[in-house]
Amino acid sequence: MDGLAAPQVTRAFNFTPFPAYQMLDVTVARFGDRPAIDFLGKHYDWAEIGRLANRAAAGLQKLGVTKGVKVGLCLLNTPYSVIMYYAILKAGGTVVNFNPLYTTHELEKQIADSGTTMMVSLDIAMIHEKIAQLAAKNILKRIIICSMTAALPRLKAVLYRVAKRKDLAKIPDQSPYIRFERLIAGAAAPAPVSIDPDRDIAVFQFTGGTTGLPKAAMLSHANITANVTQVLEGGTPLALGQERIMGILPLFHVFAMTGVMNLGIAIGAELVLLPRMDLKQLMATIFKRRPTVLPGVPTLYSAVSTAAEAAHKHLTFIKYCVSGGAPIAAEAALHFELVSGCKIVEGYGLSETSPVVCLNPPHAVKLGSVGLAVPGTIVEIRDPAQPEVLLPQGQRGEICVRGPQVMQGYYNRPEETAAVFTDGAFRTGDIGYIDEDGYVFIVDRIKDLILCGGYNVYPRTIEEAAYQHPAVLDAIAIGVPDAYRGQAPKLFVTLRPNAQATPQEIKTFLKDLLNKIEMPREVEIRGSLPKTMVGKLSKKELVAEELAKASVAGSQ
Repeated sequence: MDGLAAPQVTRAFNFTPFPAYQMLDVTVARFGDRPAIDFLGKHYDWAEIGRLANRAAAGLQKLGVTKGVKVGLCLLNTPYSVIMYYAILKAGGTVVNFNPLYTTHELEKQIADSGTTMMVSLDIAMIHEKIAQLAAKNILKRIIICSMTAALPRLKAVLYRVAKRKDLAKIPDQSPYIRFERLIAGAAAPAPVSIDPDRDIAVFQFTGGTTGLPKAAMLSHANITANVTQVLEGGTPLALGQERIMGILPLFHVFAMTGVMNLGIAIGAELVLLPRMDLKQLMATIFKRRPTVLPGVPTLYSAVSTAAEAAHKHLTFIKYCVSGGAPIAAEAALHFELVSGCKIVEGYGLSETSPVVCLNPPHAVKLGSVGLAVPGTIVEIRDPAQPEVLLPQGQRGEICVRGPQVMQGYYNRPEETAAVFTDGAFRTGDIGYIDEDGYVFIVDRIKDLILCGGYNVYPRTIEEAAYQHPAVLDAIAIGVPDAYRGQAPKLFVTLRPNAQATPQEIKTFLKDLLNKIEMPREVEIRGSLPKTMVGKLSKKELVAEELAKASVAGSQ
């Protein structure tokens, strides 16, 4: 290995891999009678969640789920998210997380890329209309439908059927559909499945990667369980069987998968789940249920602290907050601390690392840093142009990671997998450095990803959608500063000769091709777009221009 001595950040980590579903089994045995999930006022204990997961696993096996079978979860945050995630693992299958906000085209592409043959979804019309289009193409063998009203308290269920009847989809009573109630009607437990934690894949987590094209990161059972253990051993101040975790982050996202669901299950916490971000509902739930743990993204903390302050209420019952997905502004972190008395702990992770790589110790937070590497993790700084060269402490370079949480590779993409590993270290695509105390700082991003409130938005997705407009000649999407979301997409286009279109017309056209997170905040039509010497469209000039505009606006 060439180069200078590698700056490494690691702490002792004695870990024996085990199947991920055992986290639920252990908690059921230890905390069976304790609260497990509060969903809009309907309560479940861990024993009930365990029983439902076992019955669902047996039902999945009857449908043909075994090792290697990919089962998709296309769900809002509900008890089904937890039950079916663990049922799939217990049956021996692989969980494939899908974002229910994605367009039909995006879902279809990811189903094909992952080899998903079954899908679990809700009878919510907004989601089901997309699932129904997929069913019509016969690309899914089975679609398991979970009832939204069945997950609600009895009175709320009645009111929902009346007030929200247009939001509920009519589900055909025929193949490939099967109701959740029928799925769990058979055997009480699945047949045992032999799992090799290091080799068998628990989860496919889609990630944009350096090309901006979604790829399925293969996370083994050992990857998943190691990362939960790393977080717990990294100084997280949580008490077994006593915490209440606010679950507003979507569980299909890798941050919430580990930082809300799996972490909560591992410590026997109660998960307070909300199906979507509605600030009024969130604040009412926070003040009523008084969560002790609030994982979030920067925009969440800003919204919560502002709302609490406006209501003249405190948040001192919250004792642990971890922020990820995007850098949090110092002002936002300090404002939340003023309202709650709780210091926000910033961390760092990626879909390919299950996701946690670094975390600030609660007792020694460094503002602006993503913290120390979690136990068992080695962080290396490498020369981006010559990744075989290791850089010394304090020097900026590409952050590379070794550890038991690093993925097994991208599914069916050997070349892309090889491209993100150097000497066995995973190349994150982020630029940073390590200070004299071992804290990691991120200063730039190699990837073109736009970070919108914790979500990855891929510029190429926006650009490809724009190119479908008959008047668009060239298109460039970039991230521009956004006071609330950190970044927001902006689309620049040129028009074909003699073609006409307005920015609003282009935005209207894009609504059917992009989800709400991907939609550009602004479309700007220009006579020309910057290009490199070889004629390739160039983003850097536009990025610099927008940053300069934001700087001027901020100084006024």
